[in-house]
Amino acid sequence: MALTLTTPDSGSDTAAGHAVRFDQVTKSFGRRGREQQAIDGVSLTVRPGEFVTLIGASGCGKSTLLNLAAGLDEPTSGRIEVSGGRPALMFQEHALFPWLTAGRNIELALKLRGMPKKDRREEAERLLALVRLSGTHGKRVHELSGGMRQRVALARALAQDSQLLLMDEPFAALDAITRDVLHEELTRIWEETGLSVLFVTHNVREAVRLAQRVVLLSSRPGRIVREWEVDIDQPRRIEDAKVSALSVEITEHLRGEIRRHGQH
Repeated sequence: MALTLTTPDSGSDTAAGHAVRFDQVTKSFGRRGREQQAIDGVSLTVRPGEFVTLIGASGCGKSTLLNLAAGLDEPTSGRIEVSGGRPALMFQEHALFPWLTAGRNIELALKLRGMPKKDRREEAERLLALVRLSGTHGKRVHELSGGMRQRVALARALAQDSQLLLMDEPFAALDAITRDVLHEELTRIWEETGLSVLFVTHNVREAVRLAQRVVLLSSRPGRIVREWEVDIDQPRRIEDAKVSALSVEITEHLRGEIRRHGQH
């Protein structure tokens, strides 16, 4: 029942072989005798530099797994190992502080990381440029579009200088065109930075569009029922024939899990 954080130079084989590892992780909620099991015996390894998406029906434990990996909660049983220090977490809502500018939101994350004040402005500008928002350091949150706010939120997550980025449906509230643009941006940033990404989504096409591996969870309690390696070259488009074909296959398995759960 533990979350273990290791550093890349710890010298252990486990630290070198994964960004995050779930080992027979179970999580239950509620009072003793009336517990509800959210996830059951999940074992999953995300390798360094790998992009993995989690899909499944609502309530299957996808977000619970991210919260456990982020250290926001503890498993009921099992073990979680995170290499490279505490991971960064990005939510569906941008959660930016509206009284701060875009740049100051990022600088706050840099301050909490321990970066000297004299270096924060330059680093915030660099991160804004990385997410293609150069020139917005002084913009207030209300002056930014939904897509721009999520870019700032992504820059703030990157400011934590973690090797693992946990993303909980970060584009779900955006329109299709904006979401497609941010898919391209996230893919570019992932390739440029070498980050490991564990990404939760309800959208099967989004999962296939982005990931190297798609992991399907059963309905509650969440268990891993199948994985797919996505052997499709990047850059991908969500309407590409290969993306569409694999999405149809995965969707059929997802429907099967939903139907099976409905029969219980």
